[in-house]
Amino acid sequence: MNEREQILEILRKAYQIEVDGYTFYSMTAMQATKPAVKELFEKLAHDEVQHQNFLKGVGKRYDAEGTAAFAVAKPAAALSGLTDHVFTARFKEQAKGAAFEMGVLSVGLTLETNAMAYFNHAADATDSAEARNFYRYLADWEKQHFDALNTLYSAIRSDFWGAGGFAPF
Repeated sequence: MNEREQILEILRKAYQIEVDGYTFYSMTAMQATKPAVKELFEKLAHDEVQHQNFLKGVGKRYDAEGTAAFAVAKPAAALSGLTDHVFTARFKEQAKGAAFEMGVLSVGLTLETNAMAYFNHAADATDSAEARNFYRYLADWEKQHFDALNTLYSAIRSDFWGAGGFAPF
């Protein structure tokens, strides 16, 4: 496979990663019964749609411009409200000891970890500096979701273990 085909394949996979994330996060938001949990997963699902749209645009430009398509304004994730102390405390209170919340946070962490690994591997494997920088940006994008989920996961982990009789682990 030549470089162009490799880059197109990575862009297709990147898009699929965002579709998978959206599907999981939106289904989780629909099933959530606690407002802070619903808010978190609705926001993550919204971010995945924004990521999809961004990647579609880059993919179209890549077809015409080659790696110059990667030199675009790169949006930042807007997750700051979901990682502040007020939201974390509200999430922790509502998700205290709950298996559903621990499970979906864990699955979300796995999705984001796999995405980061994929993009970092793609960055390491390419000879194109433009593509490498773009893939690193995508990995960093996923890390922002990972960090937000991990903050919340860490906040409720000990309560979950205690409720399940696994304390003092």
